[in-house]
Amino acid sequence: MSKINKTFEYCDQLVRDFEKAIEHPIVGESSVYYTGVDLGTACVVLAVLDENYRPVAGAYRYADVVRDGMVVDYIGAVHIVRELKQELEKKLGVELLFAAAAIPPGTDALDSGAVKNVVQAAGFELTNLLDEPTAANAVLKIENGAVVDIGGGTTGISILKDGKVVYVEDEPTGGTHFSLVVSGAYKIPFSEAEQYKRNAKNHKELLPVLKPVVEKISSIINVHIKGYNVNEISLVGGTCCLDGIEEIIEKKTGIFTHKPQNPMFVTPLGIALSCRQESI
Repeated sequence: MSKINKTFEYCDQLVRDFEKAIEHPIVGESSVYYTGVDLGTACVVLAVLDENYRPVAGAYRYADVVRDGMVVDYIGAVHIVRELKQELEKKLGVELLFAAAAIPPGTDALDSGAVKNVVQAAGFELTNLLDEPTAANAVLKIENGAVVDIGGGTTGISILKDGKVVYVEDEPTGGTHFSLVVSGAYKIPFSEAEQYKRNAKNHKELLPVLKPVVEKISSIINVHIKGYNVNEISLVGGTCCLDGIEEIIEKKTGIFTHKPQNPMFVTPLGIALSCRQESI
């Protein structure tokens, strides 16, 4: 196995363990549980780790409470996080007290208060609030590379040097654009296109249809990584679940592109890893 692939062994194993924990929660006697709350554009994810920061449970729900990283339905977001929290507490037989959350880079002055309030109103004690690429890199462990977060409405590019975020930018084009293309190509309503896109059984058929959008995302990446020493690209966000997306991006950028076991779960796991027992 090459050195660059070994870099992502931790990430892929952690995601595999989390996927198993979603299906079969690990009920034990941990003295404390840490929860990561990821308010995504298309999906809200809760990841629960034990005292040793190992995945023990998780839950997610597709929702339209956040758009382009901003909370647009505060009440709806609170209800979803609270319901997922209660669902996981029932499965684990414990009360989940501590949680961390994350916000898109550059939005701290605009939306960090809303995210904080959502998590607290859902019944958590918020112990950390960090930016999404930093959270993702707690799992990815990239030293000199780029994290590309393809969200619902935008693609975010974060460049890391010596493991620290040194540049971030968001540009329009994301999962919503995928759905619009599918809707137009198959002449189906947008809501049906969303569901069709999410089904992995349709990905082989959809890849040629969506290739122009993926190539546009690749062009966006090329613009923003120019001039930086980017050795590797790692994809995160639910839109990256499209089978074959990493191959197109790698071909267009000429840079090794890694897609985790499940890109949708990288950021929430990184958020959970940042959780502590002291309130902020």
